[in-house]
Amino acid sequence: MRRYLVRFAIVAIVSLVFVTASGQTPGSAINHYRDGSKKFSKGDLDGAIEDYSRAIVISSRFGSARSDRTETNNITVVDPFTANAYVNRGVARYRKGDFDGAKADFNAAIRIRPSLGEAYLNRAATLRVLGDLSGALVDLDKAVALKPNFYEAFSNRGAVRHDLGDVTGALSDLDRAIKLNSHSAETFYLRGYARIDIKDYDGAIADFNSALKVSPELAPAYQGRGTARMFKSDLDGAIADFTEALKRDPEIALAHLNRGLASLLKGEESQAQADFDLCLALKPELKADLERRVEIARTLRRH
Repeated sequence: MRRYLVRFAIVAIVSLVFVTASGQTPGSAINHYRDGSKKFSKGDLDGAIEDYSRAIVISSRFGSARSDRTETNNITVVDPFTANAYVNRGVARYRKGDFDGAKADFNAAIRIRPSLGEAYLNRAATLRVLGDLSGALVDLDKAVALKPNFYEAFSNRGAVRHDLGDVTGALSDLDRAIKLNSHSAETFYLRGYARIDIKDYDGAIADFNSALKVSPELAPAYQGRGTARMFKSDLDGAIADFTEALKRDPEIALAHLNRGLASLLKGEESQAQADFDLCLALKPELKADLERRVEIARTLRRH
């Protein structure tokens, strides 16, 4: 039986990095900053944004007599800590899905502190979501230049390069990221997909295994391993992995689609149709693609 696989798009797993407070900043600003971080960690994004906003207002007015102040969003900025607060408010806005607001915050942070690598990394993540891959790549180049051991920047640049079709560049960056931090499940996951592109299916499975060792609940890693197993014609193994992915995230439409195709290739028509129905219930826009892939799978079964 010939191999058949539905390619999964890489999930936009990105690294968003917080920065810390400056010792010269007024205590009230630091307190709001810390309160914002606590609220963020508890999932209170609106509360976090409110506290970071208060920290920005206080810290940006600090030391108004100093000569090195700059104007940012109509606020006189003289304290580098203000850039840190903008970065963290941007992260909170990103998590809320306010990508334009996040981008504006990262822009402000960069205007205040052009050497703040975390601001470039986070703006790149936002630009990627907004579809500006070229802009994201420029920002990640800057982040790497500023912080040569910044593994998150290498990992994210690998993801962007993969998006752009530069698999060789992606693998180089992801290899570098893993050398810098061998405990990043997301980086192993991303490299697994890049290895699928060069038909290194055993290497891909090894990477997905490494991702799951670090983060056993990472649903996309099961999905990725199932993809590699389908390429190796291990349909039972693929189905098992897609099932594990769906246990952790029942709304992965493509996991239903791929599990259905694996079942179809095994001749299990009713199971396949059940998965196709679930896939279309989650994402009706996949109908034409699903029908095309089902036709290919039926053709492969006849050979």
